[in-house]
Amino acid sequence: MSALRVLSLSTLFPSPARPAFGRFVANQMRAVAERRDVELTMVNPIGLPPWPLSLSEPFRTLAETPETSELDGLTVRHARFRLIPKVGGDGNPGRIVSAVLPLARKLHAAAPFDLVDAQFFFPDGPAAHGIARALGVPLTIKARGSDIHYWGKRPRALKQMRAAAEAAAGLLAVSEALHREMIALGMPADKIAVHYTGLDHDRFQPLPRTAARALVSAVPELGVWAEGPLIVVPGALIPLKGQELALEALAQLPGVHLALAGSGPDDARLRSRAEQLGIADRVQFLGQVSHELLPQLLCAADVVVLPSEREGLANAWVEALACGTPLVIPDIGGAREVVKDASAGRIVARDPAAIAAAVRELLAEPPAREAVAANAARFSWQTNAAELVAFWRKAAGKE
Repeated sequence: MSALRVLSLSTLFPSPARPAFGRFVANQMRAVAERRDVELTMVNPIGLPPWPLSLSEPFRTLAETPETSELDGLTVRHARFRLIPKVGGDGNPGRIVSAVLPLARKLHAAAPFDLVDAQFFFPDGPAAHGIARALGVPLTIKARGSDIHYWGKRPRALKQMRAAAEAAAGLLAVSEALHREMIALGMPADKIAVHYTGLDHDRFQPLPRTAARALVSAVPELGVWAEGPLIVVPGALIPLKGQELALEALAQLPGVHLALAGSGPDDARLRSRAEQLGIADRVQFLGQVSHELLPQLLCAADVVVLPSEREGLANAWVEALACGTPLVIPDIGGAREVVKDASAGRIVARDPAAIAAAVRELLAEPPAREAVAANAARFSWQTNAAELVAFWRKAAGKE
């Protein structure tokens, strides 16, 4: 069987300037690239605004991204497109096409692609649609959550998404719940398949909680408390992730500590809120936790809380479970596809009192770590990659 040649587009992808951004997409693509039946060309469009906005952060740092980088053996091409912050998002697909199509044509002429793929539905999907149409090859698009929940509410964006969906040979959703939402937006049901996330079981596996706590408390950049119940809240510090609800829940949990593992524009506001609630001495802002230290931190936690407003099926859910740590999450996206019974944690209302009550239950009667970890056994990057390649082959008519 000849190798399938795929051009994959993803605005959600790590770069030297943003090494943690979209890491889960990179994990998937690395597993694909390790196979011998696919020749993968990865393109990561990076939006930069016009001067003088380009001089402000994070754009100043993003502008230093090289045209090509290497990530875990995968070559990534970073194409730049003109970004109009806050008001120009609906026009990003066209600007991405203008930035990427000359490169795509050149590569296609040298060695034709069998397929153009998008790893995020907006702006990537409509952009990939334009490129696939220009090259005359099939198109596939994957939906991950916010690309459907947020952009699907914007009429101009939704029109482009529907057109791309109609043109696509196949569509993917990260959960059954997202699958249903895509159909509700008018996307063709017969083209959509569910493609669950993967997991690196060598990295994310249970460690004894006491040993893990000792490890992370000894790491200078973490210094997490060595004693007492610990809640970990992973994720970027942005309103969407709902960390304020976790802080308000902590105020109802005397003696419990909370560690926020992430960075972002909500940092100062959340610190101020912790002060207002009188819990600042029980909250740690860890910043961006490295890829290497995250598993130990998840193992050290008694509970992982993620009170997001919306998700597709969060990788952090699966990673926490694989580390033997139960979840407290709202009933969003694929939550019920991950938390199927009490061994995985609790699904609760996005309300501080409900979150606090669930944490109390789990601290009082913690499920066995092995039982928690068993909930993540079905997820792996190898399975994820095999299913993705099979989907691509079918879409390209190369089964």
